[in-house]
Amino acid sequence: MTAVVDTLPETERYARAVESSKRVRWDIEKDVIRGRRFDTGHKFLPDGLSLAGAFATLSPGERRFVSQIQGRTYANIFGLVERFINAKVLELSHDHWFGDQTALEALVRFSDEELKHQALFRRIDAMIGDVLPSGYRFDVDANAVAHAVLGKSTWAVLALTLDIELFTLLHYTQSIASDAELSEIFKDVFLYHWKEESQHAILDELELVRIDSGMTADARDRAVDELIQLVAAVDGILQAQASADAEYFAATCGRPVDDAGAASALRDGSRQPDYRGARAAPEGSARDAAVVRDQA
Repeated sequence: MTAVVDTLPETERYARAVESSKRVRWDIEKDVIRGRRFDTGHKFLPDGLSLAGAFATLSPGERRFVSQIQGRTYANIFGLVERFINAKVLELSHDHWFGDQTALEALVRFSDEELKHQALFRRIDAMIGDVLPSGYRFDVDANAVAHAVLGKSTWAVLALTLDIELFTLLHYTQSIASDAELSEIFKDVFLYHWKEESQHAILDELELVRIDSGMTADARDRAVDELIQLVAAVDGILQAQASADAEYFAATCGRPVDDAGAASALRDGSRQPDYRGARAAPEGSARDAAVVRDQA
């Protein structure tokens, strides 16, 4: 399968992304939510991503609560990054206005799906908020983050975006899909997200290769430096949110938690969730996603 995809001309790869986008198209309420509510008797984030084993001083119920807090943050992080991803995709579509109309359609569909994903994650945040205690905070300004990210080179933004898309696919296939203890709604959210992100990873790679082909070695070196800066900035956001999540847990878990005990362990452990997929991701490229896409 990978060999077939590798030999396809670029126009055909854009066309296949359009075809797959039409085939897997879904609706938030009709296909994903289906009138259901979150059940706090289930985990939201799997142990492989929450690293719940690090929370040795917490009871099973408290570890489940941690997975629910981190699951809410996990969804919010995706809603955050999709703000700048969508803006960059719309910018890139300009390059195809008077050229390859199949490529233009693929990117327009990409943008439309990213807007839907943002709406999905806002919906999920509200639904989880209905069943968890009040006091949760996710104070990151999505527009401010988007402005900062889009100030970097297109190469750096696309490289970051491709990394995000690829670990999204790996998180679902390697951790979320196989965990029988997870909330069925949470699993469905990331199943349907995965279906469309599989096409997005392929388009990210096509656009990154296209942009890279016109760059000098010096410009590429500067773009790599910018990518490193962007990864560090994303890590800073995750670190700050981990502290906020730990404070929320300590305030709402129903028992006193001192900084020297469970709260400290939770704060340290919350900084480790594999949002970026660094530990799980094997070597590869968006061509790996093509195989995943054809299984959707």
